[in-house]
Amino acid sequence: MTTRRRIAPEELDGLDLADPKLHAEADLTDVWRHLREHEPVRWNPATGTAPGFWVVSRHADVTSVYRDSARFTSQGGNVLETLLAGGDSAAGRMLAITDGPRHADLRKVLLRAFSPKALAPIVDSVRRTVDRLLRQALERGGCDFAADVAAGIPLGAICDLLGVPDRDRDHVLSLTSSALGSEHADATAADAWIAKNEILLYFADLARERRGTGHSDVISLLTTSQVDGALLDDDEIMLNCYSLILGGDETARLSMIGAVLALLEHPDQWRAFKAGDAGLDRAVEEILRWTTPALHSGRTATSDTEIAGRPVRAGDIVTVWNASANRDERIFDAPDALDLNRSPNKHLTFAYGPHFCLGAFLARAEIAAVLSGLRELVTELERTGPVRPIYSNFLNGLSGLPLALR
Repeated sequence: MTTRRRIAPEELDGLDLADPKLHAEADLTDVWRHLREHEPVRWNPATGTAPGFWVVSRHADVTSVYRDSARFTSQGGNVLETLLAGGDSAAGRMLAITDGPRHADLRKVLLRAFSPKALAPIVDSVRRTVDRLLRQALERGGCDFAADVAAGIPLGAICDLLGVPDRDRDHVLSLTSSALGSEHADATAADAWIAKNEILLYFADLARERRGTGHSDVISLLTTSQVDGALLDDDEIMLNCYSLILGGDETARLSMIGAVLALLEHPDQWRAFKAGDAGLDRAVEEILRWTTPALHSGRTATSDTEIAGRPVRAGDIVTVWNASANRDERIFDAPDALDLNRSPNKHLTFAYGPHFCLGAFLARAEIAAVLSGLRELVTELERTGPVRPIYSNFLNGLSGLPLALR
C-alpha cells in the first residue's frame, strides 16, 4: 500500500491548501470529510505575499460554481498558481480561461477536432500503442508503468491531433511534466515558468510553419478558423495548443497510472475486472472518480454573492475541489471504496457546465484501452519499488510506478 500521513481535521488551521507538498505527501481524506460536513465553504487565509481564497468542497456547491460563469469567471485564471499570482495573461484568448460568447465560438471550432467521428483514427492508434507498450513490458518482465507505458499514450494521441513531429515528442513530454507539477519536492516556480514558456515558444514556431500549408491537424484548423469574425492570431493559436497539450496529456496519463495502483491495492477489484464481473465503461468512470487527476479548479467572483450561505465578495478567489466532491457521501455510496461496477457515477473529474473537458471522449477511450489491455494481456501485477508522487497543488498522481508484469 502507499503510505501517506493521514491529516486530522484538528490540524486544519495549520494547513495551506496551496502547498504542493501537502497534496503529495499527506492523505486529506479526513480533512475533506470534515469540511463537507461542517465547513463546506472555508476561507484559506493569505500566506506571505499570496492572497487568501475560498475552498468549496461539497459536490452540489462545486457544480453550482462550475455552472455559473457569470458569477464565477475563469478569465482571472483557472488554477491556484495563476490566481494567487494576480491573474493569467492569456485570459480571453485561451479557451480554458475565456467565458461568454467568445468561449462558445472558440469551443465550437475545437469541437470539430474532438468529435467521436474525427477522433476515430486517433482512438484506433491509441489501442495499437497500448497493445505494443504492454507487450514490450511483458517481454521485459517489468517496467516503470508511468514512464514506459502511460507516458507514451495520451501524449502520442494529442501530438497526433496537433501534428507534432515524432522527433519532438519526448521533449514536449518533459516540458509538460514540469509545467504543472514536479516529481521533486524542491522544484521552484521558476522551473515551471521556464517549462511553460518553452512550450509556448515551441507552438508559436509550429503555428507559423503551418499557416497556409493545408495540413489537416488542429493547429492548421486554428490557423484557418474565425472567431468574432476574425482569424486567430499566432499568440491565440499558441496559447490554445499549450492548453490542449497540457490538458490532453496530464489528465489521462495520471488516471492510467492511478488505475494500475488502484488495482494493485484492491486485488478484489482486479479479480472482478479480470473475470468480467465489472464492465469496462463503468470501470473507466470509477477510475476517473477514484484518481481525480485535477485536484481543483479556480474562479474569480464577479460580484458580491454567496455560496452555501457564506458571503463572497467581488474579486475573491474561489477554488472548487474535485478531490473532495468526488468523495461526497451525499452523491456516492461508500465513496472511499473503489467499486469498478459503480453506477450511477456523477464524478466531476472533467468539470461541469460550460468548461466541461473538451477531450473527455478521448481521455475515456485512452483509459479504456489501457484497462482492456491489462485485462486481456496481464495475469499478475506486482509493485517492485516505491512510487514517486507529483508535487503540485493542481495535479494528483504519480510520476513513477515500478512494476513486475506476468
